[in-house]
Amino acid sequence: MSFAWPAMLWLLLAVPVFLALYVVLLRRRRKAALRYASLAMVRGAMAHEGRFRRHFPPLLFLLALSAMIFAVARPTAVMMLPSEESTIVLALDVSGSMRAPDVEPTRLAAAQAAAREFVAKQPRATRIGVVAFAATASLVQAPTQHREDLNAAIDRLQLQYGTAVGSGILVSLATLFPEADIAIAAFDQPDGAGAPVRDARVRVPPGSHDFLAVILLTDGQTTTGPDPIEAARIAADYGVRVFTVGMGTAAGEVISFEGWSMRVGLDEDTLKTIARLTRGEYFQAQGATELMNVYRTLNARLSVRTEQTEISALFAGAGALLALLAAALSLVWFNRIL
Repeated sequence: MSFAWPAMLWLLLAVPVFLALYVVLLRRRRKAALRYASLAMVRGAMAHEGRFRRHFPPLLFLLALSAMIFAVARPTAVMMLPSEESTIVLALDVSGSMRAPDVEPTRLAAAQAAAREFVAKQPRATRIGVVAFAATASLVQAPTQHREDLNAAIDRLQLQYGTAVGSGILVSLATLFPEADIAIAAFDQPDGAGAPVRDARVRVPPGSHDFLAVILLTDGQTTTGPDPIEAARIAADYGVRVFTVGMGTAAGEVISFEGWSMRVGLDEDTLKTIARLTRGEYFQAQGATELMNVYRTLNARLSVRTEQTEISALFAGAGALLALLAAALSLVWFNRIL
């Protein structure tokens, strides 16, 4: 917890002052009791009140005063709040290996089903876009709140050749920041020789955009396009979190289709690095059920956001309640207010 006006905390010095004043008044009351003709009667009256009852209302008053002072200092705390008006880009691998039937019915079909469920579970105010990447990357659906358009975009994904994870990240960033120049020329580098140019004007803390995120799913290794690690650094500069989902295993599998056989391995190290650099998170899914669970987890992660929120009202309300309680107890027990 921090304070917007920490200098006001000096007012807490009034608490020990009031405590000392209370002790002085108690001593004066004892001295005044000695003037009564019947000291036994006074002791009886004091015993009837009880020590706890005598001191409890003033204690509540001091707590109320402390709470009010904290409220004046305008305390703030990091709180979990429902995410509203956020924008998420689904970057989906559509390389040929996604045709593999080791995940029924195919890897691509399982990824599409999980993506559709993710879309359905997001708050209606969330804008979602879809990017497909293979040897190149393209925007399939601009961020929108219309779930029908999103489902249609997910359903019409077409398989292509190659895997350019870096291009998928960069096109996703260009989707989130359409007015920024995010090294568009680097998308067309066929051999990855040309590293993306990082915009020196853009520097925010990694992961600082709570309202923006990219979910990147792939089942293979980068074979073309810009370096995905450099692309992740650009995403980190823009404060965008990239949640990476690896479909398959690092050891890889031999898949066959249309008379061809090929080994497809998952580059977990790169996906973990992308997530770490951007303050995202890495998930692995080896089957359709696991993939569905991953998207459900991501839905829970992205449906809430953390925000530094002022909580002065909480302290002010607590102080008011304590003050009213102190006055009420004093009135009931002693027929006076403190």
